[in-house]
Parts: sequence; structure tokens; C-alpha cells
Amino acid sequence: MSILDRLRSLIGDSIADSLIKPSDDLWVRVKPEAWRRTAQVLRDEMGFEYFCFLSAMDWMPSPFGKSEDDPTDEAPPRDDTIKQGYAGGDTRFQVLARLYSLKQHVGIILKVDVEDRGAVDSWVPVFAGANWHERETWEMFGISFTGHPDLRKMYLPGDFEGNPLRKDFPLLARIIKPWPGIVDVEPLPGAADDEQEGAVAE
Repeated sequence: MSILDRLRSLIGDSIADSLIKPSDDLWVRVKPEAWRRTAQVLRDEMGFEYFCFLSAMDWMPSPFGKSEDDPTDEAPPRDDTIKQGYAGGDTRFQVLARLYSLKQHVGIILKVDVEDRGAVDSWVPVFAGANWHERETWEMFGISFTGHPDLRKMYLPGDFEGNPLRKDFPLLARIIKPWPGIVDVEPLPGAADDEQEGAVAE
């Protein structure tokens, strides 16, 4: 029985969608109410005992354009369609996590739809290592984790407002000047002298 079939037999219709890429990876999107239970099943009944990471994705195209666009140029036309990647999705935000089976030498990527400023159950009771990952995701995306023992900021000042990894969070440094900061580029040592010598020679 395949990993996907085995998981489906254990959590049933809690699987919303999936994608298998042979010799690459397996993606499974589960319903929000089954998020923690899926982690428990994969650890206890399927041997996926190694927690790799947990984070989130904001699938909304940036309203500020791409970071490499020159803000002094006219904004190019953009496609504002939200596309949630492998295994699809119904919301702008998704939480993603990866587990690995050391015995089977195979990994699985799980994802779950999350409403804007919404919440899913914490994985900390299942994988203690998810603690900091969930704190970072809460801080950077504004997604909460129900049952997390200590959601508090890791990187930003306590009075900082906003979530910097949301696509609608304005990164002023990229709006003011083009990437990679053309106005900050300085000539290499001796370059100015070489230019002057060339001008004299002409």
C-alpha cells in the first residue's frame, strides 16, 4: 500500500487534495480540523518521526510588484490571480510542514488552508520542535496556533505593528529604490581615476 493510500485509510476524507511527483516528493493538503491529527497519525502509525520544518505561504501576488522592478518605471501589468501551488487550496494563506521517515527514507509535505488572521491547531503537542517554527509563522504572517504554549515574538520589537512576510506589508526600502539598491553602488577603488585618465586621453 502506498503512503498516500495508507494515510487516506487512516484519516479518510480529511485529505482535501494531494500530488505525487515520482522521485521528487509527495504533497498532501488536509482540512483544517485534521491538521494536528494528521501529524499524530503520521508520527505514531506511519513512522514519520522526524519534523523538518513548518512555515506559511502568502500566495497573493505582491501589490508592490517584484523586488527587481525599478520603482521609477511605469508598473508593468500583473496577474493578481492567487495560485496555491501543488495540491491546490482555497485561501490566500496556507501553513506548510514537512515530515520525514528515517526508516523509509521518504518525506511528505503537508499543507492546510488558513483564513486571513486565522488559526490552526498547534503541532507542539506532537512535535516539540514545531515551537519556534510556529512562533516565527505567527510573528511574520499573523497566523495563530491554537494550543501553542507561548506565542511571543522572536525577532521584532514588542511594539512592532504588522507582519513582514505578508505580501501586502510595504517594504519601504524596495519601494524607494530599485533592487539591489542601485543608488548605493559605489565605484571600486581606482575606478574613478581610470575614468578620468580615459577622459583625458580622448
